[in-house]
Amino acid sequence: MKLVRALGSIGGLTLASRVLALVRDALQARYVGAGFASDAFLVAFRLPNMFRALFAEGAFSAGFIPMFNRRVAEGGGRGAGADFAERTLALLLPVLVVFTIALMIAAWPLTYALSGGFNDPSPAQFSYAVMLSRITIPYLLMISLVSLLGGILNSLERYWVNAAAPILLNVAMVTGLALFHGEDPYETALVQALSVTAGGALQLIFLIWGCRRAGISLKLRRPRIDPEMKRLFSLILPAAAGAGATQINLLVSTALAGSLLAPGAITYIYFADRLNQLPLGLIGIGLGTILLPTLSRLLGEGKDEAAMHTQNRGIELALFLTLPATIAFLTISEPIVRGLFQYGEFSAADTEATALVLAAFSLGLPAYVLIKVLTPGFYARHDTKTPVRFAMIAIAVNIVGNLSLIPTIGYLGPPLATAVSATLNAGLLYWALRKRGHFTADSQLLRRLPRLALAAALMGAALYFGAPFAKPLMAGPLEERALALALLVAGGGGVYALACLVVGAFRLGDLKALVRRAPAPATTGEPISNPTPPDERT
Repeated sequence: MKLVRALGSIGGLTLASRVLALVRDALQARYVGAGFASDAFLVAFRLPNMFRALFAEGAFSAGFIPMFNRRVAEGGGRGAGADFAERTLALLLPVLVVFTIALMIAAWPLTYALSGGFNDPSPAQFSYAVMLSRITIPYLLMISLVSLLGGILNSLERYWVNAAAPILLNVAMVTGLALFHGEDPYETALVQALSVTAGGALQLIFLIWGCRRAGISLKLRRPRIDPEMKRLFSLILPAAAGAGATQINLLVSTALAGSLLAPGAITYIYFADRLNQLPLGLIGIGLGTILLPTLSRLLGEGKDEAAMHTQNRGIELALFLTLPATIAFLTISEPIVRGLFQYGEFSAADTEATALVLAAFSLGLPAYVLIKVLTPGFYARHDTKTPVRFAMIAIAVNIVGNLSLIPTIGYLGPPLATAVSATLNAGLLYWALRKRGHFTADSQLLRRLPRLALAAALMGAALYFGAPFAKPLMAGPLEERALALALLVAGGGGVYALACLVVGAFRLGDLKALVRRAPAPATTGEPISNPTPPDERT
């Protein structure tokens, strides 16, 4: 199935980026630890991360890709698409420049809002946090331009370039930590902030190169607001909130944790969220990237049945890959955190706290991924307002949950509130698509889902009883920890694959069929959106 092959291409590059991100986080845990310096950097990094999620992974693509595809189809090929992209750039660039300057000027109140003022910091500490925010803010401008160029490349089905770009950010940050870390956590956190902006510049240069290789070279024009540009920005703005409900929830959680909890709580939430984001990045974001142009093209051609079949297979594939990750985080979160982060400044107490937060976050992992899979069903139909309404409901639930849970269960409150709000968001998206007749779960999906859940539960039991055998290695050097984690992951994966076959979640013939299908030659220009017919099993 071409959906699987496209996800494999994007997922492989995303995996490389996320592995580098884990290396980065492990180095940060070693050299910065879980104190105020770490919290200050993570607050400074939260805003760029949020913009990356809102624009690079959601909102901009939601408005831009369907309109770009329509211009290419109706207006004369890539030339018409390039014209539309240049007009978009002419409006976007000055807005971004003014916005970036304004944020740098307002860095003090911005840092206060993102952190909740921290928890009784000294004036010097807060000034340090403001400085880190000013250093990272220019990344917002660059990642937004990367989103525009990435939307062009995704529309042209050159997914790999955009998927590879985040690797450069992690290369910059790993290089900064490994080669230029300071004598104390504060100096090292400053290096990290500088590395963020350097990584953004590398990403932008790479995307400009990718567009030129694809025959697209955008020129600067005088800004002009026409009906098409009004339509584009009217789609982007609500989609930013709709696509970024999870990020906005994390932003609220970070601010409340910073103001109500002791130093270190923001760091626990960050490291746990980074691990939770690994399957979300590999599966949810990859599928969302593929499904939006695919569904918009199919619906534009009047192939509603094929579009629904494609989305069914997307949900099936998402849960096939997400359920075992969820169970693993629930059963072996402590060995995972200890093996990756418990070095130097990061203590055993930090490990225990982060593991509990990770387990709480993982309760919402299937919902996080389903949001990425369901939302393109609205965006492909030029509806960006419905997801934002549901996102606002989810954000309100998250705020109430944080305020209710933090006073009672401390740092476990934010991840639990986020998981509940994400589950509500995913449920509302599914309900609306089903009510409108835009999505109906087919018999294949309904047959496989309970069997996938059973297979994941069997894998969880194997991990639970197998983890104690790996525990002695977790106290050893890096090589022994890596071996222990590799054995746990490989063992769990093997049990899950076998369980899927035993309980009938997948047949051996299904897997052989996937292996036999070779990808179409690149020279044919065959779109990935051609779905497998409904009678084929994937």
